[in-house]
Amino acid sequence: MVVSIWSTTKIAFRALWVNKMRSALTMLGIIIGVGSVIAMLAVGQGASEKISEQVASMGSNLLIVMSGSVTSGGLRMGSGTQMTLTLEDAYAIERECSAVVAVAPMLNGVAQVVYGNQNWATAVQGTTPGILEVRDAALVSGRPLTDQDIRAAAKVVLLGQTVVDNLFGSLDPVGQIIRIKKVPFTVIGVLEKKGQSVVGQDQDDLAYIPVTTAQKKIIGTTFAGMVRTILIKARSAEEMDRAERQVNDLLKQRHRISPKGEIDFSIRNLTQMLQVAEQSTRVMTLLLGAIASVSLLVGGIGIMNIMLVSVTERTREIGIRMAVGAKTWAIRMQFLVEALTLSLSGGVIGIILGVVTSEILSRLAGWTTIVSPLSVILAFGFSGMVGIFFGFYPAYKASLLNPIEALRCE
Repeated sequence: MVVSIWSTTKIAFRALWVNKMRSALTMLGIIIGVGSVIAMLAVGQGASEKISEQVASMGSNLLIVMSGSVTSGGLRMGSGTQMTLTLEDAYAIERECSAVVAVAPMLNGVAQVVYGNQNWATAVQGTTPGILEVRDAALVSGRPLTDQDIRAAAKVVLLGQTVVDNLFGSLDPVGQIIRIKKVPFTVIGVLEKKGQSVVGQDQDDLAYIPVTTAQKKIIGTTFAGMVRTILIKARSAEEMDRAERQVNDLLKQRHRISPKGEIDFSIRNLTQMLQVAEQSTRVMTLLLGAIASVSLLVGGIGIMNIMLVSVTERTREIGIRMAVGAKTWAIRMQFLVEALTLSLSGGVIGIILGVVTSEILSRLAGWTTIVSPLSVILAFGFSGMVGIFFGFYPAYKASLLNPIEALRCE
């Protein structure tokens, strides 16, 4: 039995080798299909990974509390148009919400930063020492903000890498004096590079100063102690919903909002944003993979077409094999092996093509591409299924030929 299968396989390979050009052209559809599937899935997986990294760069387990809409004189103002949050709100959240691990109130604006004869317009953000933990940020040099800096409204600043590059070049900025709105500040630290956010914003083009300094000297507030947003880090991803509920209940209590009253703040959950973004990229990946899979089906139809032609051309050969005792299953196996060989050979070459294409896209277009082992296995397995599916009918047709009529065929 094993000898018969081996001899049948050798006959199938010999038949393919005799028609090398036709076999190569037949495999082309499978090669393109498998290569396209792998490349498209790599692009989609890379996009998903990139979005996850960008959201994570903003801070893990992050909640953002924003000043909400308010009504004044019958006019309803949009969200964030008027500051309704205070520094005390932030301290209360950190003190009373057990699901929260760190809090950073924010009072932000844009200002011209000057050093010597260099200047740069950047985002100046008044905050507290908790900002580094909330944003998962680190310093490459210098020291962080301290509680003493907040209490004293100290004129100290942490700079992002973009600001450092534009003001200082290769010079060490720590200890240098810069001017923000003509107010002198001492640079006490440089933030680690974070890159772009999900919306394409440069996260390194900023300057952190004590929130009290921002309130009194740089940005100012209508009422003392007001902040624009509060960034909150939950203890874990599992605690996000509980942290959001605790913050919501606490702020309603502090702002004396009745059950039917208008809420003057809003809470955004970045984990939900990540889930939405990942779902979108997953749909895009599946769509790209489905479009690329059409090439595999076209390649399978090509295999069926060539195998039917092959059966017609080799009718006399089939008749001779049957006349000398070849079984029906042996004839069927021969043509199935031929179809499977074409499909799997094309699959292997397609995998190589897909990996190479992914690398080229990554290098030339600057796209993040990730070739996962699962996509390779799926593409290769699907190419094998295509070979069996589209090779079965020609093999079945060949096995049903009448030996006598086959021998008469010229």
